[in-house]
Amino acid sequence: MGKKKKILIALAIICLIIAIAIPVCYYEVKISYNNLKVNTYDITDNKIKAGQGDSKESVKFVVVGDLHDNTFGDNDDNLVATIKSQNPDFIIADGDILNDDSENSDIAMSFIKRLVDIAPVYYALGNHEFEYMQNKKSESLLDEIKDTGATLLEMDYEDIVVNGVDIRIGGMYGYAFDPNGLTKKKDMGEGIYDFLKDFEDTSSYKIMMSHRPDSFVFGEASKVWDIDLVVSAHDHGGQVVVPFLGGFYGGDQGYFPDYIHGLYDKDKIKLLITSGLGSNDQKLPRFNNVPEVMVVNLKNK
Repeated sequence: MGKKKKILIALAIICLIIAIAIPVCYYEVKISYNNLKVNTYDITDNKIKAGQGDSKESVKFVVVGDLHDNTFGDNDDNLVATIKSQNPDFIIADGDILNDDSENSDIAMSFIKRLVDIAPVYYALGNHEFEYMQNKKSESLLDEIKDTGATLLEMDYEDIVVNGVDIRIGGMYGYAFDPNGLTKKKDMGEGIYDFLKDFEDTSSYKIMMSHRPDSFVFGEASKVWDIDLVVSAHDHGGQVVVPFLGGFYGGDQGYFPDYIHGLYDKDKIKLLITSGLGSNDQKLPRFNNVPEVMVVNLKNK
């Protein structure tokens, strides 16, 4: 076979690959912004124990995060219906529900209001909420979140009883760190040490909403703090999920991070990370990464 013929065949093969790849890539990006999947995680712990006279020793909650003003083309009707169908005892909105450059908070707050109609909502701030307030030079967003009926928890916690089970749920955006390690107590963010010491002082099951998983991954924080479950978002499941290799990029953890999506046993804590529901403008779009509604069942061992 002559060189000219080989070149023509090679070009034909390349064109065929491109012709196949373009619609496949388009499809994968499209479903990564418009489709939904429900992933369920069962977590067992001896603390999930109903009080006297209450026979149900289980708690179900839904985790959503990183909506980034994504409406799925249907004003969130399918998303809200999907969440409602899970019949959760409460819902965690784990930050970045809007974008730092959103014109206003209308899409995000409308979504949260609809969730409040389903079950109690606990809202943790993400980096986009903080940046949005900086851009607007106003903290009115905090009042807007509270006005939806959701419970906003930033450096704060609430003690609740769900199906007879005692739960302490808190929220914190800052980095935890080990105060006796390289980062000393005096170097931690203002109030973080005292907040965490207060938060862990209970026999209740402890859930910490921490938008960035890095807050408890770095600085050996997971070896120090007595927290049962840390719930995070932030990294969009790696934004691009590479077949056989996993999430491509994870914020402060860099490329192909160890803690990106799912449930992990990390030293003293369990770390639960949702891949989220959307994405702001980034260099790479979400790819091979269907938006997630995370469902968690807490059960007695």
